[in-house]
Amino acid sequence: MNTRSGFVHRTAVSTAAALALLAAGCGATTGGDAGGEASVEEGFNVGLLLPESKTARYEKFDKPYFEEALKELCENCTLSYQNADQETAKQQAQADAMLTEGIDVMVLDAVDAESAASIVSNAKSQGVPVVAYDRLAEGGVDYYVSFDNKTVGKTQGEALLEALEEENTVNDGEVVVIHGAPTDPNAADFKAGVMEVLKGHVDIGAEYDTPDWSPDKAQEQMEGAITSVGADDIVGVYSANDGMAAGIVAGLKSAGVEDLPPITGQDAEIAGIQRIISGEQYMTVYKAIRPEAEVAAGMAVAAATGEEYKGDDEKGLTEVEDGSGETVKAVLLEPIAVTEENVEDTVVSDGFYSIEEICTDRYASTDFCKTANGEQ
Repeated sequence: MNTRSGFVHRTAVSTAAALALLAAGCGATTGGDAGGEASVEEGFNVGLLLPESKTARYEKFDKPYFEEALKELCENCTLSYQNADQETAKQQAQADAMLTEGIDVMVLDAVDAESAASIVSNAKSQGVPVVAYDRLAEGGVDYYVSFDNKTVGKTQGEALLEALEEENTVNDGEVVVIHGAPTDPNAADFKAGVMEVLKGHVDIGAEYDTPDWSPDKAQEQMEGAITSVGADDIVGVYSANDGMAAGIVAGLKSAGVEDLPPITGQDAEIAGIQRIISGEQYMTVYKAIRPEAEVAAGMAVAAATGEEYKGDDEKGLTEVEDGSGETVKAVLLEPIAVTEENVEDTVVSDGFYSIEEICTDRYASTDFCKTANGEQ
């Protein structure tokens, strides 16, 4: 498994490459019926709709990275931004308000992919192209950028299986599987990927879906699994993301479990990285958000100005099918598994976090922090 995140430079469209694409002329079409009237020289209004704030990445990384990339591509463009706090109706109202305001292109990370079809349809009826960001909204969006989400699930499953094999516990107990939100199409892909790896190789003692990706609900589910399976018989836990992993760890600790089993995660949240270096979580999945935001900005500018977004030579467009059967042009980036062994070679070397941010006083005594600070 790749232990470095050099794919950031290989797969992301650099701002220079995107500018070159945009400078090629304004005669191409986006492949949809909307957009094409705006210009980079005069600037235009971009609407960015993100789904929730329980997961730390959206406010801390996605929004500022997108804003930075947009400014690089279109100095005179303005950004309208809203976060739906995991409420479908709220996101619908936010989208309606942005369209009334007069945005020229919408970048949408849907709370609910199926319900978002009405947002997409309304935008397109007003000549506003839509870029699906991170989650594939239905309704025939113009472009989509995310990660290869089935591969994310496979990466998590392979890491968990590897940890169980290292501990020689594959046949000694059962694995608890806690998936993400059933309204998130990415969660379905994660589930398909991880179950493809785990089924037939481990005994699954309990399996849940977690509404809203809620850490509190994940903790309740973990406590229920402990009751039904027995704490001593749980040899591993699949958690679909880091926020839920926090709830899972809390549930195990509240049951008196001191020697925690391997637990997976996703999103490379700072708390997840800190749990990894302290031995409370086995791994997370690092999805470099900056290149995802850069691609989304490039797609948005292309769609608004009538350009055809082509990607770059190493990571061009592919095609995916949304839940309603519409074919969508997409860029899918590659996820990276992060364990204690490659924290420094991934999230640190990419500038996602610094050693100082990771190694706070609470974690200064870990082997990772002592080594990073030259103490051993």
